[in-house]
Amino acid sequence: MEFTNRWCDKKNLLFVLYSFLYASRQARSGAHHLASLMASLQVTQKQERITSPPMASMLCPPFKAVMYDQYSEPDKVLRMADVGPVELGARDVCVKMLAAPINPSDINSIEGVYPNKPTVPGAVGGIEGVGQIQAVGSAVTACLSPGDWVIAFPHTAMGTWQTYAVKPQELWHKVRNDVPMEYAATVTVNPLSALVLLQCFTKLNPGDTIVQNCATGIVAQCVIQLAKAQGLRTINIIRDRPGSEQAKHRLTQLGAHLVFTESQLRVKNVKSLLGTLPEPALGFDCVGGNAASLTMRFLRKGGTMVTYGGMSKEHVNVSTSSFILKDLSFKGFWLWNWVNSDKVEDCKKMIDYLLDLVKEGKLTYQTELTPFRDFGLALDKAQGKLGAQPKQVVSFWDKAKL
Repeated sequence: MEFTNRWCDKKNLLFVLYSFLYASRQARSGAHHLASLMASLQVTQKQERITSPPMASMLCPPFKAVMYDQYSEPDKVLRMADVGPVELGARDVCVKMLAAPINPSDINSIEGVYPNKPTVPGAVGGIEGVGQIQAVGSAVTACLSPGDWVIAFPHTAMGTWQTYAVKPQELWHKVRNDVPMEYAATVTVNPLSALVLLQCFTKLNPGDTIVQNCATGIVAQCVIQLAKAQGLRTINIIRDRPGSEQAKHRLTQLGAHLVFTESQLRVKNVKSLLGTLPEPALGFDCVGGNAASLTMRFLRKGGTMVTYGGMSKEHVNVSTSSFILKDLSFKGFWLWNWVNSDKVEDCKKMIDYLLDLVKEGKLTYQTELTPFRDFGLALDKAQGKLGAQPKQVVSFWDKAKL
């Protein structure tokens, strides 16, 4: 209002001056003076014009992160670091991390033995997790808004063990926010691996059978439940150890049709144990060594075995007859290669499907939420230092602060 009043007062002054000059018949001279006054007024107006200050850069708040500067045993190199505010680029998204698991691949990356590992020094641990968007850059075009839940995907989005994360929009995938956060935090490794194994190696029809070892692992548990949802049957092999009967019962409750310990398969013809089930068309191996051999013995002629892990650190040995007489196929699977080929969009659809199953109560597995302040305890549990434990998922915030 003050600027407008000054502008009106000066217009009135010009009008009076112009009238006086006109009345004095000094039109030519008056016009000259009027032009000068108008020029002076324009300069004054520019000086008085209120201009908006330049937009301040968007900053992600200061945060804490679990970092390491060299590859070695986690206990020796991990450190808790305070990180200052990070400026958002035009296409960046600032995410308040809610939860992130500690996977075996995370441990291997820190040790420097995983095929794909982050650059040191200054690496942040963790490859998967869920968070809530706090802010988006000015040029973000994806359907991402503050308040949305997102997961770090694809896995090139390393560095989820931190309270805030700033990464380009293409490294975040929006997910539903009405499932437990520990499931959203863990969906991109084990459950996704299980679904890819079932859908992408052999065409399976309802009523077909698959066989797998390491059946108490989360991937195998997901395979059992996903197979059940698709009308498939599962034969499951577990190790001989205390609690094996309880493990059998738990897997049967998930939907397993048959569960055997390795010692139960020391028979001449394992297929005699199938009863009315058809011979498996597809087998999954996560162990290698003897467990892999037991798995392939179940396969029908022309069947396929996919190895996705090597927990025993023993070779997979294949007999000549498996190739010549049974015409078996043997393949390997590493999720990282799969996701980072041309399958990113397919995998995003799979992730959404998996979380839908979680919401419907058709996909479940055991996890343990541990507060971020107790990260060291969660790390010990994840490394097996405290015996068999559920998958460890770190919760970064108290519920009151979410």
